[in-house]
Amino acid sequence: MSRKVVRTSKFRHVFGQGVKADQCYDDIRISQMTWDSNFCSVNPKFVAMIVDASGGGAFMVLPLSKTGRIDMSYPTVCGHTGPVLDIEFCPHNDNIIASGSEDCSVMIWEIPDGGLTTSLTDPVVKLDDLKAAIEELTKRVSELESKH
Repeated sequence: MSRKVVRTSKFRHVFGQGVKADQCYDDIRISQMTWDSNFCSVNPKFVAMIVDASGGGAFMVLPLSKTGRIDMSYPTVCGHTGPVLDIEFCPHNDNIIASGSEDCSVMIWEIPDGGLTTSLTDPVVKLDDLKAAIEELTKRVSELESKH
């Protein structure tokens, strides 16, 4: 006499409730160019998302309090010539964000406290041609290793 054992779940009577539309972000054109990276980054003040842009890469930085439908003309952070592949906020300063692009550059941006009111095109720091810099560093390291 074999009994069929049914495993009981602690969660079988738990039901979720979706958030209301005014508490979501709507009408954001998320980029399709992100590869193995995140398309967004969040900190206690802002949420940033890589968006589709013509003529280079861009991302949008929204205050967490700004929810609902996001207008297509909302200001973006744009300065890369290639698609933005990754973004990340600074862990020590909520207003600083770094972006890496397919154009082999990394840019550091400072977001105003209230969020963007106009598009941001001038980074605080721009690291150009990372591929050449990495090759040069690799060459110098191998030279130092050969001397020792």
